Order: sequence, then structure tokens, then C-alpha cells
Amino acid sequence: MFTKYPRALALAVCLVPVCVSAASFDVKSYGAKADGKTPDREAINKAIEAASAAGGGTVYFPAGTYVTGSIRLRSNITLQFEHGARIEASADPAAYDAPEPNEFDKFQDFGHSHFHNSLIWGENLDNVSIVGGGLISGQALSRGDRGADKAIAIKLSRNVTLRDFAILNGGHFGILATGVDNLTIDNLLIDTNRDGMDIDSCRNVRISNSSVNTPNDDAIVLKGTHALGFARVTENVTITNSLVSGYDIGSLLDGTYKRTVKAAPDRDGPTGRIKIGTESEGDFRNISISNIVFDRSRGLAFESVDGANIEDVVVSNITMRQISNAPFFIRLGSRMRAPEGVAIGSIKRISISNVNVYDADPRYGSIISGIPGHDVEDIKLSDIRIVYRGGLTLDQVAKQPADLVNTFFFRATGGVPPREPYATPEREKEYPEPSMFGMLPAWGFFIRHTNGVELSNIDISYMKEDTRPAIVLDQVKSADFQHVKAEKASGVPTFVLQNVEGFSVNRSAPVADATLAKTDHKEF
Repeated sequence: MFTKYPRALALAVCLVPVCVSAASFDVKSYGAKADGKTPDREAINKAIEAASAAGGGTVYFPAGTYVTGSIRLRSNITLQFEHGARIEASADPAAYDAPEPNEFDKFQDFGHSHFHNSLIWGENLDNVSIVGGGLISGQALSRGDRGADKAIAIKLSRNVTLRDFAILNGGHFGILATGVDNLTIDNLLIDTNRDGMDIDSCRNVRISNSSVNTPNDDAIVLKGTHALGFARVTENVTITNSLVSGYDIGSLLDGTYKRTVKAAPDRDGPTGRIKIGTESEGDFRNISISNIVFDRSRGLAFESVDGANIEDVVVSNITMRQISNAPFFIRLGSRMRAPEGVAIGSIKRISISNVNVYDADPRYGSIISGIPGHDVEDIKLSDIRIVYRGGLTLDQVAKQPADLVNTFFFRATGGVPPREPYATPEREKEYPEPSMFGMLPAWGFFIRHTNGVELSNIDISYMKEDTRPAIVLDQVKSADFQHVKAEKASGVPTFVLQNVEGFSVNRSAPVADATLAKTDHKEF
């Protein structure tokens, strides 16, 4: 009977959870103990080398705990983790490969500059996958600037797939992909003490169906460093159907979703967001972000401060709750952490639509800001609802520390703020974060150094009355507001304009329709 149906029998065998074929290399066959005590690095790497020598195959990890240092990936290899397999980072520093030299490390953090000092790493590879229902545990990995500091690092490679596993405490980076083309990340759970995924100078990237909890740093971030020795574009990226959050570390994976930690190490609220930048010498273009839940995290951030051109980004179908700084932060700056001669970058053609935000930090509003001589251009926001916590006043803005309050507040007033206390320090060279400007003079939107901003079908409100203006525009050209609804305290203007050209507002009651060719100062 069995010889009559050999093909059906083969199919039935492969329907078990893991199909072990002639091209499968079980790490236990190469000496791995998986007992949570015995170092298994040598056995794991022997299995990988055997698979590589055979022209490729699957390196299979049965259930158990594998204590290991650096695992070296090879081309045409799949690491297959069975459910119950745990890859445990060794506490022995000697178990890891040393960080390789990088003459360009002054242009980015140590963790971005070196790859071999990782739990799992590969360089110049083709056709590599890490899949299965196991857990990578990096409790022993460094979250600072030395030692083994990454769970997975892949450099200058092609056709890479990461799917179906979890990372707990991934060090500086849970996943660092630099110069990788055709990268698929799907159905991951990452619950870690710094960045979740850093996608640096990569092309053709698909991130989907993942949950990333990073209270102390960014969850999913696109970057453009100089780690490769040259600037390389990050392009053709989709991020979709995912959660980013700032719960207590470990409480995503265990399902408790704890919220006891109030701030990240930088003293702002929990991070856990999606971001483009901060490292931003290489350009970013053709990027889609959709169907994302932000929970107890910072908001969406696009930051070009080292020369990058950020172009053609579309964001849609986002929901945010308990947001610990600006719901939207679009910042063009001139930190210029890049080789001499790199020009200041640009941000243009950004569209954000269909967003609901509830319980957002009242201090910063949403920020779109360039710097003098370099405008953020062509920004369209539509169909957005934001509920801020509110409860602040202009007097509180004026009483901030002196380095956060422009002297404009105090000119000829003897220390009492004038009628128009709307100027805010530029901070062109500083690390970009909404809190860099201090408490803002607008509770809804603060827009400065822009050319071509359009807001349509926007509804902003607060939980507690806020007596700052809803929207402040400063050094702005071509600003169009259509059907913008903003809650209003008695006697407080909705719009304040400083040095604005080409302004229009329509169907935004109680503000009357208006068109201004140019104004030095105007309140509505």
C-alpha cells in the first residue's frame, strides 16, 4: 500500500510542524546540548558550516535552551527554530566575535558601526532566513556602546527573511539590517530594552504583522548612517499591520502589558514609536506606513538632520493612544553628523491621512519645522482627529528655563510676556526630539519654516481647557486650511500667524474664511 502512493506519503510526512529533509541539519547532531548550561556555540556553527558546504539547507533547532555566543550566518541557509527553542545569549564575553574595525564610526553610534559583535550576524550573504516559533533571549547583551550589543545584525546582503520568532531584550538593537536588499520581516514579537528594528540604508523592505515593544527607544526606525563608508538610500519600504508600544519590558511577551515605567532614559515619556532618522545622511524615499497601532508611545517622527532627502512618504490608517510627546514630528535640521561637505537635506511630499489620536501629551502639539533658509515642503495632512490632554497656558510657556524661551518673550516688557509670545528657539544643530523646543506656544500644531502645508478635515480638541492658541505658524509660505475644527477657550485665538505668506482658511468655523497674501502678525 505504501509503495503505491509514495508521493502522498511524502506530502503527509511534511505536514508535521517541521519537515526534516535531506537538506536539514539538526544542531543536536553536531553536539548541541540545549540544556541551558552547556555552551552550544561551536556545535551551532558546525551545523551551519556543514549546511553551507552542502550548498545550503535548513539548520534545525529542536526545543530546548541553547546558550551561545556569536552565530555566523552563511548564504543559502535557514535557521529553523522549533516551538520551545530558546537561543540564550551567553554571559561570557569571550563567546562573541570582536567588533570589526570601521574607520567611519565617528559618524554614528558604536552599535551602528560594528556587526560581528552580535548574537547572530552575517555579512555579504544571499538567501538567508531565520524562521520558526522560537525565542531569542539577549539578557546578557549590552544596551550601551561596547561588548556584544545586538541580537541580529546583517550587513550588505540580499534576499533575507525574518519570520515568526520572538526577541526578548535584544541589546542595542533587536534587529540591525544595514545595506540589505529584499528584506522581509513578518510576524515577529519584539520586547526589548532599546531599539526593536533598525533598517539602515536598505532597499525593498517589507515589515508586517509584528508587535514591537520598546519603552526605552524606538520600535521600528529607518536610518541612513555612514557605517558602510558611503551614503546609501533607504527606499521602497512598506510597514503595515503592526503594533508599536512602550509597555514595561517583557510585558508584551507575557501578555500583562504593564505601564508602570513613566519615562525613557532621556527623561521623556516611553518611546516605542515608528521613526525615520535620526541618523540621516542617506536619503529616504518611496515609503508607505499603514494600519499601525501606537499604544503608550511617542508619536510618528520624520527627521532629516544629517543631509538626507526624505521624499514621497505616505502614512494612512493609524490609531494612537496615550502619546507621550508630539503625535506628529516632522523636523528638518542641520546637526550634520556626516562627512564634511554634505549639504543640508530636505523633506518634501509627505502625506498623512486617516489618523485617530487620543490622550496626547499637551506640551508639544504636533510639530512641522524646518530651519532658516531650509523649508519643509509639500506636506498634506487630512482626515485626522487628535484629542490632547490640555490644561496649559501661555504663562507656563513663558516661565520655562531661559534656554527654552526666546528673548522675544521679554522684549520691552520688564519680564512680562508681550501679547505675541510665539517665538521659539531654533536649535538647528541639536538632536531632534519634540522636547527640544520646550513647551510650545500652540497646543495643536506648531508649524515653522515650511512651504506648502495643507491641512484638511482636521479635528483637534483637549480633555482640559488649554489657553494657548490652537495653531501657530511662523516663517511659513503657502499654508492652506480646509475644514479645520479646533476647540477654543474664551478670548484665545485659534490661529496666530507670524511672518506668513500665502495663507488661506476655509470652512473652519468659528474662524471666518480668509485669504492673506502676506502678514507680519495676525490672529484669528
